[in-house]
This record gives sequence, C-alpha cells and structure tokens, in this order.
Amino acid sequence: MESAKVAKTMESKKREAAPAAAQQKGKPIHYPFWFGGSACCMATVVTHPLDLVKVRLQMRSGDMPKTMTRTFAHIVKNDGLLAIYSGLSASLLRQMTYSTVRFAIYEELKNRASTDNKQPGLPTLVAIATVSGLIGGFSGNGADVVNVRMQHDAALPHAERRNYKHGLDGMFKMARHEGIGSWFRGIWPNSVRAAFMTSSQLASYDVVKSVLLSHTSMGDTLATHFTASFMAAVVAATVTNPVDVVKTRVMSGSAADHGVVSVLKNLIKTEGFRWMFRGWTPSFLRLGPQTIGIFIFLEMHRKVYRKIKGLED
Repeated sequence: MESAKVAKTMESKKREAAPAAAQQKGKPIHYPFWFGGSACCMATVVTHPLDLVKVRLQMRSGDMPKTMTRTFAHIVKNDGLLAIYSGLSASLLRQMTYSTVRFAIYEELKNRASTDNKQPGLPTLVAIATVSGLIGGFSGNGADVVNVRMQHDAALPHAERRNYKHGLDGMFKMARHEGIGSWFRGIWPNSVRAAFMTSSQLASYDVVKSVLLSHTSMGDTLATHFTASFMAAVVAATVTNPVDVVKTRVMSGSAADHGVVSVLKNLIKTEGFRWMFRGWTPSFLRLGPQTIGIFIFLEMHRKVYRKIKGLED
C-alpha cells in the first residue's frame, strides 16, 4: 500500500515536470512573434553591403560601373570603407516592420492550418505566405523607401543628395517635405515583391526542409537548415528580381511620373526584357547569405526557446 502511494507520488511529479510539448503532443509550438524580425535583423547586418551594391547596379546610369566588384570598389574608393554600410539603420528599421509582420502572420496561419503536427501542403503554404508578404510589404513600405534612398544617396551629385542621418530621420523629413504620402511611394510594386519574396522564400524553405527530413537521412540539423535555405534563396532571387528592379526605380525617384507603368515602359523601351535580370547576380549573392542567415538565426532562436521552455524537439 505504502509502495503504491510512493509510486503514485513519483508519477505525479514526473507529470508536472514533463515538458509541455509532451503533454500536448501533436500540437505545433507557438514561438514568439518577433523571432522572424529578430533573425532578419541579424542577417541584414551581415549582408547589407551586398544589398547596397545591388541597389547601385539597379540604379546605374551613364558611365557608372557595370559589375558587382567594380561597383563595390567604386563605393570604397570614392566614399570610404564605411560607406558600404550606408543606410543600415533604414534596413534594420525595415526588417523590424516588414519582416516581423510577415513572419508573424505566416507562422500563425501555418500553425492554424496544421493538423496532427503536419504542416499544410505547398499550395496552402504559398497562399499563406503570399498574404503574409502582402501585409508585411504594406507595413514596411515607408522604411523601405528610406532604405533605397539612403543606399542610392552617395551615387547622386552633392546638390541632389538628401543626407538622411538615419532611418527615422529620413521618414520624418519625407513627411515634412513631401507629405505622408511619400511613405507609400511604390507601395504596390513593393507589396507585390514582398508577396513574391515571402511565398518563394518561406514556403520553399518549409517544403524543402520537410522533404529532406522525410525522405533523406538528414535530421533537423545545421546541414539541413543550410541546404533548405540555399534552395529557398535560388527560388526567391529568380522570382523577385523583376519586381525588385521596378520597385527600386519607383522608390528612388521623387517626380510625379515615377509610377509603375511609366517605369515599365521606360525599361522595356531602353533595355527590352533584359531589365528583368538586371542585378540578378548581386541579388542572389545577397539573398543567398541573407536567406541562409535568416533561417539559421531563426532556428537558433527556436532551439534556445525550446531549451528554456523545456519543450521536446
């Protein structure tokens, strides 16, 4: 009788100490909403110079350098080594808005659509990611306009430079001199790009990771995360580059005729359809490390969270 009582007490203590994931087996873990934005900020610090070069190539005119390496050398030679981080504050501000929102919505909708701890199929993931990216694009548009302007500023003649001190300063000056509407310049190409980016990046990562875990001997390790994120970068760079070129052209200008239609007409007239792949190499070279960084940092966030909360992998 006494031994039965002791056994019952020990069982009760085990149940109390058991991780929440074991008690709620089959239910997805709900991670903090800001994990995606935090991971993107970390990756942005690493890849910002490549993003700067990409913008300069997309905005190239006249006798400006035509290759990534020459553009990089031109920036360092004329503006100094620290110039490769021009606009970093705006990039971080953009990630805090755009990426936090798109990751948070995507993860929440994906968890709601999951059944028996199995994620939805590719069509559902793409639809969820598209909606998440569209909303994220709207929320981060103002910071994105400032980001493009700050990165392109040093390439302009001194008289035309805006000289924003940082991301928030840029947004305040835009509102004061151009009106609040300037925050929404290029919002449609930007939001469409965000939708394409999120659907190609997040959905492809989840699908490739799932396939690797289900059909290969690879486990939930760094090698798996690296492989899945690399494939996601290839898909994302190819899908988003044409929209990215248009978005950059629209956002960098201040004239009233810098609309999507007029920009497209001008691009096709001057370059044919080659414009769709302008800056693809630096775009991929940026998206590759950035996407790999985003998901590796994100998985690190998740791993630490599970460890702190005592949740099963």
